[in-house]
Parts: sequence; structure tokens; C-alpha cells
Amino acid sequence: MRLLIIGTLDGHMTTAGQIAHKRGAKVVAVESLDGALSNLRAGQGADLIMVDVRMRIDLLVKQLETERIHVPVVACGIEGTSAEEAAQAIQKGAKEYIPLPPDPEMIAAVLEAVAQEDSAIIHRDPATKQVLKLADQIAPSDASILITGESGTGKEVMARYLHNKSRRSSGNFVAINCAAIPENLLESELFGHEKGAFSGAVARRIGKFEEADGGTILLDEISEMDLRLQAKLLRVIQEREVDRVGGSKPVKVDVRILATSNRDMEQTIKEGNFREDLYFRLNVVNIQLPSLRERRQDIVILAEHFAKKYAEANGVPEKPLSGGAIAMLERHNWPGNVRELENTMHRAILLAHGSEIDESAIILTGSQYGQANMAAAVSAQPTTGDSQPAEETQAEAVSADQGDAGEGMTDANGNLVGRTVADVERQLIIDTLDHCLGNRTHAANILGISIRTLRNKLKLYADDGFNVPEPGAGQ
Repeated sequence: MRLLIIGTLDGHMTTAGQIAHKRGAKVVAVESLDGALSNLRAGQGADLIMVDVRMRIDLLVKQLETERIHVPVVACGIEGTSAEEAAQAIQKGAKEYIPLPPDPEMIAAVLEAVAQEDSAIIHRDPATKQVLKLADQIAPSDASILITGESGTGKEVMARYLHNKSRRSSGNFVAINCAAIPENLLESELFGHEKGAFSGAVARRIGKFEEADGGTILLDEISEMDLRLQAKLLRVIQEREVDRVGGSKPVKVDVRILATSNRDMEQTIKEGNFREDLYFRLNVVNIQLPSLRERRQDIVILAEHFAKKYAEANGVPEKPLSGGAIAMLERHNWPGNVRELENTMHRAILLAHGSEIDESAIILTGSQYGQANMAAAVSAQPTTGDSQPAEETQAEAVSADQGDAGEGMTDANGNLVGRTVADVERQLIIDTLDHCLGNRTHAANILGISIRTLRNKLKLYADDGFNVPEPGAGQ
């Protein structure tokens, strides 16, 4: 992982960088926003930016968006920084706020939550062992590799595994999602551009191929790339050089190319949506990742791994899985594969209220009992003191307005009988955010929603008068 630090904060940022370096990050420090932008334009690259909260974070975020440099920004402030200043940093575009002097575990949690660079492949199933045997055999070569499999099977994790096992492991690993960037912008992202090449090109920008020079580039979801760009990519692979948009001469690059797709590539070629010659260039070796339902011996070991991981990340005691919970996990078909299992266990860690993770904490995607389980898990959370949560009080007030029939009230067991889905969702979101000490990224991952969706919902709740935990709340 590559960390770019902007500012000093009386040496505390340097300490944060040292902690990140010990955790395996490659750290570069600059003193100004202009220095940071120059560094990024020159192709140095970053997976995460940490910036002094007193700097113009809004200008930094706006310029990154203008130049289509996709790097998450985290604001940092010394102890004593006002809560309002921290909140303003979030409003200006920072993903999170970190108080300094830095806590090593918090730095590690932010690095993991924002950058998500874990390349370990947890496994027990023979099907996974067979795939890893092939990966280990071909990793040291410079051959192009096409990694295929359903969404959520861990194709990018496999790509990082291959890079770390290769002779290029000391070089950059640069990933770009070909499906997430519009076709008219993807060319510049891949190959770079010169100043003035088009509207918004305020400076020369090094593309992903040049950024990955000496290392590895991952073309994620390559099957979504436009045919015109496929032709240009084919030339890059053949000639080992790129033409920047608006440039006058090609630039030599030395990269290993990995690509992923969740489609049937041969069918995509037959449909005329992918060039056959490019497919053969990329598919020197094909690694087909099995779905989670095809590697069922991995389900429990992965669940235990994620349970431990998110217990540590959220500062809660590690808990074992009950026999009933294990049975639920093993019965489920896992249409979302490992990604779905990870989100399920992240939620379970926060919803578990006993000495172990039991069935009530396992909320399975698509299950007809999912909403009921979520409501039961929320209602079963222990409370402190005699006061009730604001949402429960509101639910009882609503039930009183509905007459003497008792509709909308909780039953004798504390289940959320009659409450609306929106009401239960709001309580779950706010309780999860509160448990994460206001950390939006952690909460969104646990809930299985995007950070944008979470922020939109929180704004609605705040506008309706509900108390929304701020980042760092409870610390």
C-alpha cells in the first residue's frame, strides 16, 4: 500500500507515517497541497492520503476530482481539535478523521478499511488449494494472466497474491476498474495525457501504465472496455509503449498485465463485444476462481477469519461461532461469494450480544428471514440504565396514536412487532454507527451499503432531528 502524507502537525504526521511503514505501507511525505498534486501527476501514485485538517481539504478533494485522481483522503488533527473542525473536514470530502498523536491500532484500522489491501488467501478446500498451486507456479513469470470467476470470488485478491509472489513484488501494483470509468475518460486514466490535451487537463498526468512501470497493472473487469480502447490496449501490449492523450511521442513501459472478468469471455467474443486477438494476448494463462458454493470447506474458516478481523477492527471481544450459526453459514448458497460472507460476518460481530455469535446475529442476504433476524438482533442488544433508545420511544409513541389494539408495540420478548422497515433500518444504521464510534467507512462495510448511501441516509436522519454519531464519538 502507498500512503501520501501532507503536512507535519508538529511531527505527529511523521509518527503516523512511521506506524504505517511498520504495517507495510510505502510512505511519501510532502508539506503542501501543490507538492502532493505534483507527486500524483508524476505517477508516484497513492492508495491513501492523510492530510493536516487545517489545510484546504475542500480544494484538494475538488482538484483530485477535476483531474480524476481517485484516492481517498483522511484528515488528521492534533488532540484538542474541535469536533466542529473534524466534522467540517468530513463535509469537505475527507473519508474519515484521525486524532493525533496517532494510535497504532486506529492507523492500522483506517489503512485496512480505506485501502483494503489484504492479499492473504484463507483456505482449506482442495479446490482452492489447486488454484493456488497453479498461481504459485506461474507467479514468478512475466506472462499475462486472465483471472475469471463470479463477482465476489476474490479476483483482485488473487491478482495481488500473484504480484506479491512475482519478481516485481517490490514495484507498484496498480489497479484500475474498467467498468467504473466512462469510456471517454478511461483512455486518459490508462495512458495519461499532456497539459491542454482536453478541457480539464490542467497539467501533464501520468497514466496507470506509466505508474505501474517496473511493476504490475491490473485491468479489472476488462470485458467492459470499449472496442476502440481495446484496439489501443492491444498495441500497448504488443509494442510495450503508450501514447499519452495529446502527446507527440510514445513512452516505453515495462509492466506485467493481469486482467479480470466475471463474464464468459468466449461468449463475449462471439457477441462481438471483445476482440479475439486481445483475448489471446491477455489469456496466456487463465486462473478460474471457484465460487464459494464450490469450495464449501472454506466457508467456516473464512467466517472465523472475518470474525476475528472485524472484532479487532471494531474493538470488541472476539467471539466463537455457535453450532447453529455454523450450520446457517454452511447451508447458505452464497450468491455474493466471499464478499457476501465478509459483509455478513462484519454485521454479525456488531449484532452478537452473547458470549458467541449465534443465529440471531447472522443476517443472510436474500433470506426471507433476513429482515426479521435483523429486527430481532437489534432488539436483543443489551441496554444500559433505565432510558430507552430514542427510536424505541418514538415507536411506542406511534403505537399510542394507533389506538388500544396495541399495534406497533414491542411484544413481551422485546421483538419489534409492527415497526416499519424504515424505523428498524434507521435504528440499525445509527446503532451500528455508534458502535463504530462514528466511523462511516466501517459502518458502511458492516451494513453492506456504499458510503454515499450511508451519508445520504444520515443526512435525512439528522434533518428529521435524530442524533447521528459524529466521527470519533465516544472516544
